[in-house]
Amino acid sequence: MKRRQFITLLGGATAAWPLAARAQQGERMRRIGILMAQAVDDPDGQARVEAFLQALRELGWIEGRNIRFDYRWGGGDVDRRKDAAELVALAPDVILAGGGQVVGPLREATRTLPIVFTQTPDPVGAGFVASLARPGGNATGFTNFEYGVSGKWLEVLREVALGITRAAVLRDATNPAGTGQWGAIQAVASPLGVELSPIDVRERGEIERGVTAFAAGSNRGLIVSSSGFAILHRELIIALAGRHRLPAVYPFRFYAIEGGLISYGPDPIDPHRRAASYVDRILKGEKPADLPVQAPTKYELVVNLKTAKALGLTVPDSLLARADEVIE
Repeated sequence: MKRRQFITLLGGATAAWPLAARAQQGERMRRIGILMAQAVDDPDGQARVEAFLQALRELGWIEGRNIRFDYRWGGGDVDRRKDAAELVALAPDVILAGGGQVVGPLREATRTLPIVFTQTPDPVGAGFVASLARPGGNATGFTNFEYGVSGKWLEVLREVALGITRAAVLRDATNPAGTGQWGAIQAVASPLGVELSPIDVRERGEIERGVTAFAAGSNRGLIVSSSGFAILHRELIIALAGRHRLPAVYPFRFYAIEGGLISYGPDPIDPHRRAASYVDRILKGEKPADLPVQAPTKYELVVNLKTAKALGLTVPDSLLARADEVIE
C-alpha cells in the first residue's frame, strides 16, 4: 500500500473508531443522592426506588455510564439528620427525598442543592415550599394526598362495619400533616355518629398500649392515618387489629396486601416514577423553584376478603364493585 493511501485510511479509521468512545468519555457523569424513610430491607421501599430507577433509565440515565447513585436508608431509630448531612457533603446534582419525614433534615442540611420529594402530605405547611404552584426554593416534588381523602377512610370503614360507633385514629402528633388528616376525619365523624379517639404512633409500646385499651369496648374500629411511624410499625398494627378483632382501614395498598382489612389511598409507587421526570429536568438545567408541586393522580381501594372473613365481616357488593383489587 502506498504511503499516502495508508495515511488516508488510518486517518479515516481514527476518525470513525474513537467517535463512540470519545462521546462516551465526554459524557458528564451526574450524581444523585437518594434518602429513603424506609429500612433497606423494606420491600415497599425497594419497589419505590426501583420504579424511580426504571423511569430514569427510560429517560436515558444509565447507572455507570452517565449517572451514579448514593443511598441512605431510614427505618428504626436512624438519625436522618446524619444521613442527610452525609448525602449533602457528597455534593450530588440532585437529591431524591423518599418520604415527607426525610425532607426536613435535608432542608436543614442544604438550601441550595436541588431536592425532589415524594410522599409529602403538606409541603407548604411544613415550610418546604412557598406554594404548590411556585415552590420558590431548592425543593419541589409530589404530595401524598389531599386532606379530604382522610375523611374517606371513616366512610369506607363504616361501609364494611356499619355498627361502629367509636374509632381510634392512629396518628403521628409530631407531624404537621397529622393535624390536617385528623381534622378531615373529624369533619365526617359527627354526621356518621362516630366518636373518635386519637392514639399516637411514635413507638411500639405506645401503640400496643393504646390499641389494647381502646379495643376493650364494643362496636369499635381503627383508622390508620398516613405517617412514617405507622408504616414502620405496620406489622404490629395489623397484628393488633387482628388480635382484638378491630375492623381497620389503612392509607396504602401494602397494608391490605400484608393482612390489613381495607385500604384507600394513593399509589405510593407512582410518585417515585414521576419524580424521575423532575430529576431529569433539573439535570438538564431547570430549577426546583420553577417546577410546581404535583398531587397524586391515582387512588386505590383494596379489600382483603381473607381478613374480612377472619373478623366475621361481610363486605358489601357495592364496595367490592368499586375496589381496584380484591384479595381472596
